[in-house]
Amino acid sequence: MTDTQHPVVLYDGVCGLCNRLVRIILRRDPGGTFRFAPLQGAFAGAVLARHAPEREPLETMYVVVAPGTPAERLLSHSDAAVFILERIRGPLRAARWLRLLPRFLRDALYRALARHRYRLFGKYQACPLPEPQWKERFLE
Repeated sequence: MTDTQHPVVLYDGVCGLCNRLVRIILRRDPGGTFRFAPLQGAFAGAVLARHAPEREPLETMYVVVAPGTPAERLLSHSDAAVFILERIRGPLRAARWLRLLPRFLRDALYRALARHRYRLFGKYQACPLPEPQWKERFLE
């Protein structure tokens, strides 16, 4: 399990866009707020079984808040993205204004990008390994 103080980002480990976003979050999160786990791994499988067993897991990036506690909750689609944007440094943080848009509109934009992410950003054959300095922030 993971430290309950650290939200965990569940991402598609073979998606080029998702891997780029994880690297951006790592660089913009020098305090180490976030942990990461690929959707193809055991940690993500257990979380999704508790919260979203009927959902196609690769449809979105998730954030697990208070992992492993009774207060655990799962954010998805644009709610997950805005949660992350509110907690990182740098120019991307300005995009947290997206919270002001209605969720149906935010999620429609999110789904449109997600639907074409492999074509636009590529797909790995296997989940890339994290760089050594960030390895401890990744779960299986």
